This record gives sequence, C-alpha cells and structure tokens, in this order.
Amino acid sequence: MKINMLTECAALDAMTISELLKEWPRYFDVPPKSRSNKKYLMSEMLYRIQEMAYGGLSKKTVDRLEALAESKLISQRKYDDSRLAVGTRLVREVKGVEHQVTVLEEGYEYNGTKYKSLSGVAFAITGTRWNGNAFFGLTKNNPRTYHKSKGLSR
Repeated sequence: MKINMLTECAALDAMTISELLKEWPRYFDVPPKSRSNKKYLMSEMLYRIQEMAYGGLSKKTVDRLEALAESKLISQRKYDDSRLAVGTRLVREVKGVEHQVTVLEEGYEYNGTKYKSLSGVAFAITGTRWNGNAFFGLTKNNPRTYHKSKGLSR
C-alpha cells in the first residue's frame, strides 16, 4: 500500500474537528478519548495510517511491552525527577546562622546526622514543622526569593 504521509497529514490538517470525528471510524473501532482536541485526533489517525501502511510494532517489541506492563517494576517509581542530584548542597540562613544540608542517595545529611526528608532537617533547624521543600525554597509555585544585597552606590 503506497501512502504519502505528507499528503495524508495535509488532508487531515485541513479538516475540522467534526470532519475528523466522522473520519475516525475508518481507522478505529472505539471512540476517541478526546472529541475536542484536533492535535490529538490527527496524531492518533496519522499513527494508525502509518501503521496500516508500513506495519505496526514487531512481535518482539509487543511481547517486551506486555512483559513490562505485567511486571511490578513498571509501577515502582525508580527515579524521581524532582529529586535533587546526590551531592547537592542546600544552604539556608536562619537567625544569622548558616545551615548546610547535603543530598545523599537515600535522604539528607545535616550536622553529621542523616534525615529521611527535608522536613526533618527543617524541624531540626527551627524546632517547628515545615514543608522541607518550602523551607529550602524548592517549591515550584512559591520559590524562596533571594534579595540582592544592597551595595554601595556610586
């Protein structure tokens, strides 16, 4: 089956969402997950057209994906992308005293003591309960502001 993917892409791109929805049953037996996202509809249909023209995944790949889906390892989170790199040093000044925390493979080190969480370190420093990420200015929504020190004006 000879298919020009650029032509197919241009044809789908020229369609409205309602036209794409009318075209959908040509390629799929189930309704789309989104009925209002043109980019989603196009990408799914283009992938299916390509799959029909050139073949889908190999049996080896399908078997590997199924094995991964069945294993417990896929549900376990091996790497937390929000986690700081091992060896990173966090510094926070509290009441004129500078406190340094080092990120370890499993937790954090502060003053020679290992802690499981930054919240534990924050409690050790302040004596009050803190969200550790907020205390060290690591939250995405409300990062700690650092004020430029006032220099001598010239």
